[in-house]
Amino acid sequence: MDNAWPSDELIEAIFDESRVPEFGASMFELAEELWPLNRSLTGAGNRETLAILKREFPDLVIHEVPSGTEAFDWTVPDEWAIRAGWIKTPSGEILCDFMENNLHVVGYSEPVNTTLSLAELQEHLYSLPEQPDAIPYVTSYYNRHWGFCLSEDRRAQLQDGDYEVFIDSDLFPGSLSFGEIIIPGDEPSEVLLSTYICHPSMANNELSGVVLAIELAKWLAALPSRKHTYRILFVPETIGPIVYLSKHLEHLKKHVIAGYVLTCVGDDRSYSYIPSRNGETLADNVALHVLKHLDPKFNHYTWAERQSDERQYCAPHVDLPVASIMRTKYASYPEYHTSLDTLGTVVTPDGLGGGMLAYMRVIQILELDCYPVVTTICEPQLGKRDLYPRVSIRGTYENTLLLRNILSWSDGVTLVSRMADQSEENLSVVYDVLRQLQHHRLIRVRRHRAEHVVPTILRHD
Repeated sequence: MDNAWPSDELIEAIFDESRVPEFGASMFELAEELWPLNRSLTGAGNRETLAILKREFPDLVIHEVPSGTEAFDWTVPDEWAIRAGWIKTPSGEILCDFMENNLHVVGYSEPVNTTLSLAELQEHLYSLPEQPDAIPYVTSYYNRHWGFCLSEDRRAQLQDGDYEVFIDSDLFPGSLSFGEIIIPGDEPSEVLLSTYICHPSMANNELSGVVLAIELAKWLAALPSRKHTYRILFVPETIGPIVYLSKHLEHLKKHVIAGYVLTCVGDDRSYSYIPSRNGETLADNVALHVLKHLDPKFNHYTWAERQSDERQYCAPHVDLPVASIMRTKYASYPEYHTSLDTLGTVVTPDGLGGGMLAYMRVIQILELDCYPVVTTICEPQLGKRDLYPRVSIRGTYENTLLLRNILSWSDGVTLVSRMADQSEENLSVVYDVLRQLQHHRLIRVRRHRAEHVVPTILRHD
Protein backbone atom coordinates (compact mmCIF):
# COMPACT_ATOMS: atom_id res chain seq x y z
CA MET A 1 0.00 0.00 0.00
CA ASP A 2 1.50 3.35 -1.00
CA ASN A 3 1.74 5.95 1.73
CA ALA A 4 -0.09 9.07 0.54
CA TRP A 5 -0.69 10.74 3.88
CA PRO A 6 0.57 14.35 3.58
CA SER A 7 2.73 15.99 6.18
CA ASP A 8 1.08 18.03 8.90
CA GLU A 9 3.02 21.02 7.57
CA LEU A 10 1.42 20.67 4.15
CA ILE A 11 -2.06 20.15 5.59
CA GLU A 12 -1.76 23.29 7.69
CA ALA A 13 -0.39 25.33 4.78
CA ILE A 14 -2.85 24.21 2.14
CA PHE A 15 -5.91 24.69 4.34
CA ASP A 16 -4.79 28.09 5.63
CA GLU A 17 -7.21 30.57 4.07
CA SER A 18 -6.50 33.40 6.49
CA ARG A 19 -4.43 35.33 3.91
CA VAL A 20 -7.19 35.53 1.28
CA PRO A 21 -7.90 39.25 1.98
CA GLU A 22 -4.16 39.93 1.72
CA PHE A 23 -4.02 38.04 -1.59
CA GLY A 24 -6.97 40.08 -2.89
CA ALA A 25 -5.30 43.38 -2.03
CA SER A 26 -2.00 42.28 -3.61
CA MET A 27 -3.71 41.21 -6.83
CA PHE A 28 -5.62 44.48 -7.05
CA GLU A 29 -2.40 46.47 -6.63
CA LEU A 30 -0.71 44.50 -9.41
CA ALA A 31 -3.74 44.99 -11.67
CA GLU A 32 -3.48 48.75 -11.16
CA GLU A 33 0.13 48.63 -12.37
CA LEU A 34 -0.76 46.54 -15.43
CA TRP A 35 -3.89 48.54 -16.34
CA PRO A 36 -2.32 51.28 -18.55
CA LEU A 37 -0.42 48.86 -20.83
CA ASN A 38 -1.80 48.42 -24.32
CA ARG A 39 -2.06 44.65 -24.61
CA SER A 40 -3.09 43.07 -27.89
CA LEU A 41 -2.50 39.86 -29.78
CA THR A 42 1.17 40.81 -30.05
CA GLY A 43 3.38 43.76 -29.32
CA ALA A 44 5.19 45.84 -26.74
CA GLY A 45 2.29 45.94 -24.27
CA ASN A 46 2.34 42.15 -23.98
CA ARG A 47 6.10 42.11 -23.45
CA GLU A 48 5.88 44.83 -20.80
CA THR A 49 3.12 42.85 -19.08
CA LEU A 50 5.19 39.67 -19.10
CA ALA A 51 8.24 41.56 -17.81
CA ILE A 52 6.25 42.77 -14.80
CA LEU A 53 4.93 39.26 -14.19
CA LYS A 54 8.49 37.93 -14.35
CA ARG A 55 9.47 40.48 -11.73
CA GLU A 56 6.68 39.04 -9.55
CA PHE A 57 7.70 35.43 -10.27
CA PRO A 58 11.27 35.23 -11.58
CA ASP A 59 10.93 31.64 -12.85
CA LEU A 60 8.42 32.75 -15.50
CA VAL A 61 9.88 32.01 -18.93
CA ILE A 62 9.01 34.33 -21.83
CA HIS A 63 8.75 32.79 -25.30
CA GLU A 64 8.60 34.46 -28.72
CA VAL A 65 6.96 32.76 -31.71
CA PRO A 66 7.77 34.36 -35.10
CA SER A 67 5.05 35.78 -37.33
CA GLY A 68 4.19 33.32 -40.05
CA THR A 69 4.56 30.27 -37.80
CA GLU A 70 1.89 27.72 -38.68
CA ALA A 71 -0.10 26.14 -35.86
CA PHE A 72 -2.71 23.64 -37.04
CA ASP A 73 -5.16 25.64 -39.18
CA TRP A 74 -3.81 29.00 -38.00
CA THR A 75 -0.82 31.22 -38.73
CA VAL A 76 0.79 33.62 -36.25
CA PRO A 77 -0.05 37.09 -37.62
CA ASP A 78 2.19 40.07 -38.09
CA GLU A 79 3.07 42.06 -34.99
CA TRP A 80 1.19 45.29 -34.33
CA ALA A 81 2.69 48.48 -32.95
CA ILE A 82 0.74 51.68 -32.35
CA ARG A 83 1.98 55.06 -31.19
CA ALA A 84 -0.97 57.41 -31.68
CA GLY A 85 -4.48 57.68 -33.06
CA TRP A 86 -7.17 60.37 -33.11
CA ILE A 87 -10.00 62.07 -35.02
CA LYS A 88 -10.15 65.84 -35.51
CA THR A 89 -13.63 67.30 -35.97
CA PRO A 90 -14.48 70.13 -38.40
CA SER A 91 -14.27 72.50 -35.41
CA GLY A 92 -10.78 71.29 -34.47
CA GLU A 93 -11.78 69.17 -31.46
CA ILE A 94 -9.77 65.97 -30.92
CA LEU A 95 -11.91 62.83 -30.51
CA CYS A 96 -11.03 59.19 -29.85
CA ASP A 97 -7.53 59.98 -28.66
CA PHE A 98 -5.64 56.71 -28.21
CA MET A 99 -3.47 58.33 -25.53
CA GLU A 100 -6.57 59.02 -23.40
CA ASN A 101 -8.08 55.52 -23.75
CA ASN A 102 -6.53 52.72 -25.75
CA LEU A 103 -9.99 51.32 -26.54
CA HIS A 104 -10.59 54.28 -28.85
CA VAL A 105 -8.62 52.64 -31.69
CA VAL A 106 -9.78 49.30 -33.11
CA GLY A 107 -7.21 46.67 -32.20
CA TYR A 108 -4.75 45.92 -35.02
CA SER A 109 -5.78 49.01 -37.02
CA GLU A 110 -3.54 49.64 -39.99
CA PRO A 111 -2.06 53.16 -40.40
CA VAL A 112 -4.22 55.92 -41.85
CA ASN A 113 -3.79 59.65 -42.41
CA THR A 114 -6.61 61.18 -44.40
CA THR A 115 -9.66 63.44 -44.41
CA LEU A 116 -13.18 62.02 -44.69
CA SER A 117 -16.74 63.25 -44.73
CA LEU A 118 -18.91 62.25 -41.77
CA ALA A 119 -20.72 59.69 -43.92
CA GLU A 120 -17.42 58.11 -44.95
CA LEU A 121 -16.12 58.17 -41.37
CA GLN A 122 -19.24 56.47 -40.01
CA GLU A 123 -18.20 53.26 -41.79
CA HIS A 124 -15.15 53.15 -39.49
CA LEU A 125 -16.87 54.07 -36.21
CA TYR A 126 -18.12 51.65 -33.54
CA SER A 127 -20.43 52.38 -30.62
CA LEU A 128 -23.11 50.64 -28.54
CA PRO A 129 -26.62 52.11 -28.87
CA GLU A 130 -27.80 49.94 -25.96
CA GLN A 131 -24.99 51.33 -23.74
CA PRO A 132 -24.69 54.95 -24.84
CA ASP A 133 -22.01 55.91 -22.30
CA ALA A 134 -19.63 52.98 -22.99
CA ILE A 135 -16.72 52.68 -25.41
CA PRO A 136 -16.79 49.22 -27.01
CA TYR A 137 -13.79 46.91 -27.35
CA VAL A 138 -13.33 46.04 -31.05
CA THR A 139 -10.53 44.21 -32.88
CA SER A 140 -9.64 43.17 -36.41
CA TYR A 141 -6.72 40.80 -35.89
CA TYR A 142 -6.76 38.81 -39.10
CA ASN A 143 -8.20 41.28 -41.63
CA ARG A 144 -6.56 44.58 -42.57
CA HIS A 145 -8.84 47.35 -41.37
CA TRP A 146 -8.85 50.50 -39.30
CA GLY A 147 -11.42 52.11 -37.06
CA PHE A 148 -12.29 54.08 -33.95
CA CYS A 149 -14.54 53.33 -30.97
CA LEU A 150 -16.52 55.91 -29.04
CA SER A 151 -19.62 56.21 -26.91
CA GLU A 152 -23.00 56.34 -28.64
CA ASP A 153 -23.73 59.64 -26.88
CA ARG A 154 -20.64 61.27 -28.38
CA ARG A 155 -21.24 59.74 -31.79
CA ALA A 156 -24.74 61.22 -31.89
CA GLN A 157 -23.25 64.71 -31.47
CA LEU A 158 -21.07 64.52 -34.61
CA GLN A 159 -21.83 67.24 -37.16
CA ASP A 160 -21.50 67.12 -40.94
CA GLY A 161 -18.17 68.26 -42.32
CA ASP A 162 -14.66 67.05 -42.97
CA TYR A 163 -12.87 64.95 -40.35
CA GLU A 164 -9.14 64.35 -40.15
CA VAL A 165 -8.30 60.80 -39.10
CA PHE A 166 -4.85 59.68 -38.04
CA ILE A 167 -3.49 56.35 -36.82
CA ASP A 168 0.26 55.98 -36.42
CA SER A 169 0.72 52.21 -36.41
CA ASP A 170 2.73 49.45 -38.06
CA LEU A 171 2.02 45.83 -39.00
CA PHE A 172 5.24 43.93 -39.59
CA PRO A 173 6.85 40.49 -39.29
CA GLY A 174 7.62 40.19 -35.61
CA SER A 175 6.58 37.68 -32.98
CA LEU A 176 3.88 36.56 -30.58
CA SER A 177 4.92 36.65 -26.91
CA PHE A 178 3.70 34.34 -24.15
CA GLY A 179 4.77 33.37 -20.64
CA GLU A 180 5.08 29.96 -19.01
CA ILE A 181 5.59 28.89 -15.41
CA ILE A 182 6.28 25.28 -14.45
CA ILE A 183 6.19 24.48 -10.73
CA PRO A 184 7.33 20.88 -10.30
CA GLY A 185 5.64 18.25 -8.16
CA ASP A 186 6.51 14.75 -6.98
CA GLU A 187 4.50 12.93 -9.65
CA PRO A 188 4.40 13.26 -13.47
CA SER A 189 0.73 14.33 -13.37
CA GLU A 190 0.13 17.98 -14.28
CA VAL A 191 -2.47 20.66 -13.62
CA LEU A 192 -2.84 23.25 -16.39
CA LEU A 193 -3.81 26.85 -15.56
CA SER A 194 -4.20 29.20 -18.52
CA THR A 195 -5.00 32.90 -18.73
CA TYR A 196 -4.74 35.47 -21.50
CA ILE A 197 -2.88 38.74 -22.10
CA CYS A 198 -4.49 40.34 -25.14
CA HIS A 199 -7.22 42.70 -23.88
CA PRO A 200 -6.40 46.35 -23.18
CA SER A 201 -8.24 48.12 -20.35
CA MET A 202 -10.40 45.13 -19.37
CA ALA A 203 -10.37 44.58 -15.61
CA ASN A 204 -12.49 41.46 -15.17
CA ASN A 205 -12.29 39.90 -18.63
CA GLU A 206 -8.50 40.23 -18.70
CA LEU A 207 -6.49 41.41 -15.72
CA SER A 208 -8.35 39.43 -13.06
CA GLY A 209 -7.18 36.14 -14.58
CA VAL A 210 -3.62 37.38 -15.06
CA VAL A 211 -3.13 38.57 -11.48
CA LEU A 212 -4.87 35.48 -10.07
CA ALA A 213 -2.55 33.20 -12.04
CA ILE A 214 0.57 34.91 -10.71
CA GLU A 215 -0.76 34.90 -7.12
CA LEU A 216 -1.55 31.20 -7.39
CA ALA A 217 1.97 30.58 -8.68
CA LYS A 218 3.45 32.30 -5.62
CA TRP A 219 1.17 30.37 -3.26
CA LEU A 220 1.88 27.03 -4.93
CA ALA A 221 5.63 27.58 -4.96
CA ALA A 222 5.55 28.36 -1.22
CA LEU A 223 3.79 25.11 -0.26
CA PRO A 224 6.03 22.63 1.60
CA SER A 225 5.47 20.06 -1.15
CA ARG A 226 3.29 19.36 -4.18
CA LYS A 227 1.97 16.12 -5.59
CA HIS A 228 1.33 17.49 -9.08
CA THR A 229 3.29 19.73 -11.43
CA TYR A 230 1.57 23.04 -12.23
CA ARG A 231 1.88 24.45 -15.75
CA ILE A 232 0.70 28.08 -15.84
CA LEU A 233 0.34 29.88 -19.17
CA PHE A 234 -0.03 33.59 -20.01
CA VAL A 235 -1.05 33.61 -23.68
CA PRO A 236 -3.01 35.79 -26.11
CA GLU A 237 -6.51 34.37 -26.42
CA THR A 238 -7.27 31.75 -29.10
CA ILE A 239 -4.05 31.92 -31.11
CA GLY A 240 -1.93 31.52 -27.96
CA PRO A 241 -3.39 28.16 -26.84
CA ILE A 242 -3.42 26.96 -30.45
CA VAL A 243 0.29 27.74 -30.83
CA TYR A 244 1.07 26.16 -27.48
CA LEU A 245 -0.95 23.03 -28.24
CA SER A 246 0.78 22.70 -31.62
CA LYS A 247 4.08 22.36 -29.77
CA HIS A 248 3.06 20.42 -26.65
CA LEU A 249 -0.11 18.47 -27.44
CA GLU A 250 1.35 14.99 -27.03
CA HIS A 251 2.89 15.85 -23.67
CA LEU A 252 -0.25 17.55 -22.38
CA LYS A 253 -2.54 14.70 -23.40
CA LYS A 254 -0.26 12.28 -21.55
CA HIS A 255 0.22 14.26 -18.33
CA VAL A 256 -2.58 16.78 -17.69
CA ILE A 257 -5.14 15.42 -15.22
CA ALA A 258 -7.08 18.67 -14.80
CA GLY A 259 -6.97 22.22 -16.09
CA TYR A 260 -8.76 25.55 -15.81
CA VAL A 261 -9.04 28.76 -17.81
CA LEU A 262 -8.64 31.74 -15.48
CA THR A 263 -10.77 34.68 -16.55
CA CYS A 264 -13.50 36.90 -15.08
CA VAL A 265 -12.48 36.07 -11.51
CA GLY A 266 -12.41 39.57 -10.01
CA ASP A 267 -15.95 40.81 -9.33
CA ASP A 268 -17.95 40.01 -6.20
CA ARG A 269 -21.37 39.42 -7.75
CA SER A 270 -21.52 35.65 -8.20
CA TYR A 271 -19.67 32.44 -9.02
CA SER A 272 -19.96 30.62 -12.33
CA TYR A 273 -18.85 27.36 -13.90
CA ILE A 274 -18.20 26.32 -17.50
CA PRO A 275 -17.66 22.57 -17.92
CA SER A 276 -15.20 20.84 -20.16
CA ARG A 277 -16.61 19.46 -23.41
CA ASN A 278 -16.72 16.04 -21.74
CA GLY A 279 -18.38 17.48 -18.65
CA GLU A 280 -17.35 14.62 -16.36
CA THR A 281 -13.60 15.04 -16.01
CA LEU A 282 -11.67 15.41 -12.77
CA ALA A 283 -11.57 19.17 -13.41
CA ASP A 284 -15.37 19.24 -13.61
CA ASN A 285 -15.92 17.12 -10.51
CA VAL A 286 -13.54 19.21 -8.44
CA ALA A 287 -15.03 22.50 -9.65
CA LEU A 288 -18.55 21.37 -8.81
CA HIS A 289 -17.53 20.21 -5.35
CA VAL A 290 -15.80 23.52 -4.61
CA LEU A 291 -18.66 25.69 -5.86
CA LYS A 292 -21.35 23.66 -4.11
CA HIS A 293 -19.80 24.58 -0.76
CA LEU A 294 -18.51 28.03 -1.67
CA ASP A 295 -21.69 29.33 -3.32
CA PRO A 296 -24.63 26.88 -3.54
CA LYS A 297 -26.42 29.30 -5.89
CA PHE A 298 -23.55 29.46 -8.40
CA ASN A 299 -24.41 29.76 -12.09
CA HIS A 300 -23.98 26.42 -13.82
CA TYR A 301 -23.49 26.99 -17.56
CA THR A 302 -23.28 24.42 -20.32
CA TRP A 303 -20.53 23.66 -22.81
CA ALA A 304 -22.67 25.34 -25.48
CA GLU A 305 -22.22 28.63 -23.58
CA ARG A 306 -18.40 28.53 -23.65
CA GLN A 307 -16.55 31.47 -25.14
CA SER A 308 -12.94 31.45 -23.92
CA ASP A 309 -9.84 29.31 -24.37
CA GLU A 310 -11.58 26.15 -23.19
CA ARG A 311 -12.67 26.06 -26.86
CA GLN A 312 -9.12 25.11 -27.82
CA TYR A 313 -8.13 22.95 -24.86
CA CYS A 314 -11.30 20.85 -25.21
CA ALA A 315 -11.49 20.81 -29.02
CA PRO A 316 -11.94 17.45 -30.76
CA HIS A 317 -8.58 15.64 -31.09
CA VAL A 318 -7.32 17.66 -28.10
CA ASP A 319 -9.93 16.95 -25.39
CA LEU A 320 -7.90 17.99 -22.38
CA PRO A 321 -9.83 17.96 -19.06
CA VAL A 322 -10.17 21.76 -18.87
CA ALA A 323 -13.06 23.64 -17.27
CA SER A 324 -13.45 27.14 -15.80
CA ILE A 325 -14.50 28.62 -12.47
CA MET A 326 -15.35 32.30 -12.73
CA ARG A 327 -17.05 34.97 -10.71
CA THR A 328 -19.57 36.53 -13.14
CA LYS A 329 -19.20 34.81 -16.52
CA TYR A 330 -17.96 36.73 -19.55
CA ALA A 331 -20.71 38.17 -21.78
CA SER A 332 -23.19 38.03 -18.90
CA TYR A 333 -22.36 41.28 -17.10
CA PRO A 334 -23.19 44.66 -18.64
CA GLU A 335 -19.65 46.04 -18.56
CA TYR A 336 -18.22 43.15 -20.58
CA HIS A 337 -15.99 44.21 -23.51
CA THR A 338 -16.52 47.90 -22.82
CA SER A 339 -14.74 50.78 -21.14
CA LEU A 340 -16.97 50.16 -18.10
CA ASP A 341 -15.08 46.97 -17.14
CA THR A 342 -12.81 48.84 -14.75
CA LEU A 343 -10.89 48.37 -11.53
CA GLY A 344 -12.77 49.44 -8.43
CA THR A 345 -16.19 49.28 -10.08
CA VAL A 346 -16.35 45.76 -11.54
CA VAL A 347 -13.16 44.27 -10.07
CA THR A 348 -12.51 44.67 -6.35
CA PRO A 349 -9.94 43.30 -3.88
CA ASP A 350 -12.71 41.24 -2.25
CA GLY A 351 -13.81 39.89 -5.61
CA LEU A 352 -10.27 38.88 -6.49
CA GLY A 353 -9.91 37.29 -3.07
CA GLY A 354 -13.02 35.24 -3.79
CA GLY A 355 -11.51 34.03 -7.05
CA MET A 356 -8.31 33.10 -5.21
CA LEU A 357 -10.27 31.21 -2.56
CA ALA A 358 -12.10 29.13 -5.17
CA TYR A 359 -8.87 28.03 -6.85
CA MET A 360 -7.11 27.43 -3.54
CA ARG A 361 -9.89 24.97 -2.74
CA VAL A 362 -9.54 23.37 -6.15
CA ILE A 363 -5.87 22.81 -5.45
CA GLN A 364 -6.62 21.49 -1.95
CA ILE A 365 -8.63 18.70 -3.52
CA LEU A 366 -6.19 17.99 -6.34
CA GLU A 367 -3.27 17.81 -3.93
CA LEU A 368 -4.88 15.97 -1.01
CA ASP A 369 -7.43 13.68 -2.62
CA CYS A 370 -6.61 10.05 -1.90
CA TYR A 371 -8.16 6.69 -1.05
CA PRO A 372 -8.34 5.93 2.70
CA VAL A 373 -8.47 2.29 3.78
CA VAL A 374 -9.77 1.23 7.19
CA THR A 375 -7.38 -1.08 9.04
CA THR A 376 -9.94 -3.18 10.91
CA ILE A 377 -12.60 -5.68 10.01
CA CYS A 378 -16.00 -4.38 11.20
CA GLU A 379 -16.13 -1.09 13.06
CA PRO A 380 -13.17 -0.36 15.32
CA GLN A 381 -13.74 0.04 19.05
CA LEU A 382 -13.93 3.83 19.26
CA GLY A 383 -14.52 4.23 22.99
CA LYS A 384 -11.10 3.03 24.09
CA ARG A 385 -9.54 5.60 21.75
CA ASP A 386 -11.67 8.42 23.20
CA LEU A 387 -13.44 8.77 19.84
CA TYR A 388 -16.78 7.78 21.37
CA PRO A 389 -18.26 8.79 24.74
CA ARG A 390 -17.77 6.31 27.57
CA VAL A 391 -21.47 6.63 28.36
CA SER A 392 -23.82 6.22 25.41
CA ILE A 393 -27.13 8.04 25.53
CA ARG A 394 -29.70 8.97 22.94
CA GLY A 395 -28.05 11.15 20.30
CA THR A 396 -24.53 9.84 20.88
CA TYR A 397 -24.53 7.80 17.68
CA GLU A 398 -25.80 10.74 15.64
CA ASN A 399 -23.11 13.02 17.08
CA THR A 400 -20.38 10.68 15.84
CA LEU A 401 -22.06 9.92 12.53
CA LEU A 402 -19.53 11.78 10.35
CA LEU A 403 -16.63 9.84 11.83
CA ARG A 404 -18.50 6.56 11.42
CA ASN A 405 -19.46 7.40 7.85
CA ILE A 406 -15.89 8.20 6.94
CA LEU A 407 -14.79 4.87 8.36
CA SER A 408 -17.48 3.11 6.34
CA TRP A 409 -16.36 4.82 3.14
CA SER A 410 -12.67 4.04 3.74
CA ASP A 411 -12.63 1.09 1.39
CA GLY A 412 -9.66 1.97 -0.81
CA VAL A 413 -11.89 2.90 -3.75
CA THR A 414 -13.64 6.04 -2.42
CA LEU A 415 -11.90 9.39 -2.72
CA VAL A 416 -11.80 11.85 0.16
CA SER A 417 -13.57 14.41 -2.05
CA ARG A 418 -16.35 11.89 -2.64
CA MET A 419 -16.66 11.45 1.12
CA ALA A 420 -17.00 15.23 1.42
CA ASP A 421 -19.73 15.19 -1.24
CA GLN A 422 -21.60 12.36 0.44
CA SER A 423 -21.42 13.99 3.86
CA GLU A 424 -22.10 17.48 2.43
CA GLU A 425 -19.04 18.80 4.25
CA ASN A 426 -16.02 20.80 3.14
CA LEU A 427 -12.87 18.85 2.41
CA SER A 428 -11.15 20.48 5.40
CA VAL A 429 -13.80 19.10 7.79
CA VAL A 430 -13.42 15.59 6.42
CA TYR A 431 -9.64 15.89 6.64
CA ASP A 432 -9.89 16.84 10.32
CA VAL A 433 -11.71 13.56 10.96
CA LEU A 434 -9.25 11.59 8.82
CA ARG A 435 -6.37 13.06 10.80
CA GLN A 436 -7.92 11.73 14.01
CA LEU A 437 -8.36 8.30 12.48
CA GLN A 438 -4.86 8.29 11.05
CA HIS A 439 -3.46 9.30 14.45
CA HIS A 440 -5.08 6.21 15.96
CA ARG A 441 -3.87 4.04 13.06
CA LEU A 442 -7.45 3.27 12.06
CA ILE A 443 -6.85 4.18 8.42
CA ARG A 444 -4.08 4.00 5.89
CA VAL A 445 -4.08 6.00 2.70
CA ARG A 446 -3.49 5.15 -0.94
CA ARG A 447 -2.76 7.62 -3.72
CA HIS A 448 -4.29 5.33 -6.31
CA ARG A 449 -7.54 3.42 -6.40
CA ALA A 450 -7.23 -0.10 -5.07
CA GLU A 451 -8.35 -3.09 -7.11
CA HIS A 452 -8.60 -5.32 -4.07
CA VAL A 453 -8.01 -4.26 -0.47
CA VAL A 454 -6.80 -6.58 2.25
CA PRO A 455 -7.02 -4.85 5.65
CA THR A 456 -4.13 -4.80 8.04
CA ILE A 457 -5.66 -5.98 11.33
CA LEU A 458 -4.53 -4.07 14.38
CA ARG A 459 -3.52 -6.11 17.40
CA HIS A 460 -5.32 -4.78 20.46
CA ASP A 461 -3.11 -4.99 23.51
